[in-house]
Amino acid sequence: MQFSEILGQEHIKNHLSRSADLGRIPHAQLFVGPEGSGTLAMAIAYAQYILCGNQNGENNGENQACNIKFQKLSHPDLHFAYPTVTTDEVKKNPKSIDFIADWREFVLQNPYGGLFDWYAVLGVQNKQGEIRVDDAQEILKSLSLKAYEGGYKIMIVWMADKLNIAASNKLLKLLEEPPEKTIFILISENEEDIIQTIRSRCQILHFNGLSEAVIADALISREQTDTKLAAKLAHQAQGNYNAALHLLRDKDEEHPFEQWFVTWVRAAFKAKKDAAAIQDLILWSEKIATLGREAQKKFLQFCMEMFRQALLINYETPDLVYFEPKVDKFKLENFAPFVNGNNIQDIFKELSDAMYHIERNGNAKLILTDLSIKLTRLIHKK
Repeated sequence: MQFSEILGQEHIKNHLSRSADLGRIPHAQLFVGPEGSGTLAMAIAYAQYILCGNQNGENNGENQACNIKFQKLSHPDLHFAYPTVTTDEVKKNPKSIDFIADWREFVLQNPYGGLFDWYAVLGVQNKQGEIRVDDAQEILKSLSLKAYEGGYKIMIVWMADKLNIAASNKLLKLLEEPPEKTIFILISENEEDIIQTIRSRCQILHFNGLSEAVIADALISREQTDTKLAAKLAHQAQGNYNAALHLLRDKDEEHPFEQWFVTWVRAAFKAKKDAAAIQDLILWSEKIATLGREAQKKFLQFCMEMFRQALLINYETPDLVYFEPKVDKFKLENFAPFVNGNNIQDIFKELSDAMYHIERNGNAKLILTDLSIKLTRLIHKK
């Protein structure tokens, strides 16, 4: 992965390449950006730039052998840590190294892939991914050795907000006194979920979502997408190249979030006048509760975005609306009047609380049933 392959983010590319050229490489950096903005791809390109000595050109003869190693993510001085779960093959104490083959394949297929995509590879089911203390111990072990090629050693920690407390504390000691020529690149979508003592030891770079023009150009050049369709998908993706690829490949059929959302709000509307509709809400809660916890959280995030889109229509800002419903007879324009300034904050609060309790292993059926009953009241609030 080279800088020339990264979509957009030109100011960050320039900053990273210039700092490397001048030999001013911080020992710990934190890349913060939304899904699909290219944080992981940029971290790998930055690591390649440093380890392969690409300052004199990314493809000259001297560094070609090193670049080939990066094409398979197999450079011996490049290390990764990322969230994992127990599986049929790894029944206890899972570590990143246990899944390195799956990880390399995942990243090489789509370096813009998101956490939910990675969890699909792992098959998390009802588990939640973490970076555990065993991973931190493995990091200590890997970085205590000399670099294979005599230069830097680079550790990329993807989704560093998934570090549990024990792992964070062990990693903190390493960040305070790093071995010579060791570079940490932490990546996160949620900066505030990383403990302050780690954040304070990192130079933080913030990534913005990609522009519609950049996403559209990438779809046309890399995926041979029709120009008109590329522009439409780029608008719907909202700065997320991974989302654009999902829309292009229609990869969300496994989890029909839109259909579930429409079923939910329709039942909530009926429940005010028809008590029997409460049973529909209970059945709906039971169905969603059968999903894994990560899928439940992602669905609730989708619901928040749907309410936000409806609010934008209600406030007459159609240029900011990108979602195009596919469910029969459901139109955001008809739904929008029921989402307004008097209920949106309460709706968001209830959805956020539900995600919080699900993340902490609460009973999903009870949480979702309670949320549904509250929605029946809030959605009729004028």
